[in-house]
Parts: sequence; structure tokens; C-alpha cells
Amino acid sequence: MPWDSPTARAAAYAQDDDLTCVMEITDVAPVAVRQRIRGRAWLAGWLTAVRNEDRHRYRELLAERHPVRAVPESDAEHPSWMLVRLETGEISVDDLWGTGCVEPDDLGRTEPDPVARHEAELLQHLHSTHADQVHGLATLLGDRKGKASAAAHDVVPLALDRFGLRVRITEKKGGRAFDARFDFPEPVRDTGELRQAMHTLFSAAMG
Repeated sequence: MPWDSPTARAAAYAQDDDLTCVMEITDVAPVAVRQRIRGRAWLAGWLTAVRNEDRHRYRELLAERHPVRAVPESDAEHPSWMLVRLETGEISVDDLWGTGCVEPDDLGRTEPDPVARHEAELLQHLHSTHADQVHGLATLLGDRKGKASAAAHDVVPLALDRFGLRVRITEKKGGRAFDARFDFPEPVRDTGELRQAMHTLFSAAMG
């Protein structure tokens, strides 16, 4: 983070590296939709500045995990960026699936969702290029089948992961909005399997 930011200054001068911190992460849908915030997470723990010989190791780790967000080099006498580390003690989540707590060790052992890195561009592509097919998914809504599509004013792709697609539907009458989740037959492992799963889903909606 920028060296002159309040957080970086606090971490640099913290006594015994004992600086409590709560990081709030807000997940915003990458397409225009009512109630665009999809969820929030809070990570509470202790923040420390990465110092001396650890800097190179953490810089390489950051570049490996997030190549497009690598920390720029800084002049040793006039640093412009500081590497900081959050030792997480508690994690809580409030999102589309509900609320709950996550153990830091469990999160550390979790494999990243293969769709996550491409989710934003895929949702935008579905919204701009396949709007009619996305709208047709409303016909799959259980006992409302056959009527739901005609009653839906707007159907917007809201979230996408290896397990399925979530859309937000706004009804013509009254403007009520609600979410619908369409699960894939099996979790997808890459974009090729995702393409096939979406094709199967759209085909089912077409009858």
C-alpha cells in the first residue's frame, strides 16, 4: 500500500508489531443491477509491516498470486510503497448465500474457484451478448414454468462460479426483484467445461 497512507504509517511505527486491524471487503456485481452489492467479508487480525529479508520473499509471492498487481520497485531512501501482512484471527461473511464465520485455516486450505478470475468479464459478456438466452432461463423456475419468462421484465446475470449461475429477476408487475440459482450438473474445472455447462443450461431453457 502507499507509504504515505494512514495504515502504512501506523504499521511502520507500531510497537512490537501489535496493530489490530479489521479489513472489510465489498463484493460488487460487475454488471448494472438493482442492489448491486453481492456481499461483504470482514477479516480481523494483526497487521505488521514486512521488513528486511522478508520483503523479497513476500514481493515474489504477491507477484506469483497477482501478476497484474505486483508491487512496484521503490527507491530505498524514498520508498513509495510498503508491504504489509495481515495475520488473520477471525473471518465473517455476509453474502448471497447467507451469513457465517470461516476459520482462517480452512480458508488457507481452500483451492481458488477456477471461474473466479474470469467471472467479471464472463458476466459482462453474458449480459451484453446473450441477454435473450439469459432471459429465457426464467422458464426453468419450477411450478412457474411457462409463465415466469413472460412475467419477467429483466433477467440479469449476477454471479457465476464453478457450481452454477445466479441471476436477478425483476418482475413486470410491481417491479419485485428476486434471485434464482441454476446449478450445473457437476462443478466445472475450467472455461471449456464452463462453456459446455452454459450450453446445456441454455438448451434446457429452450426446451
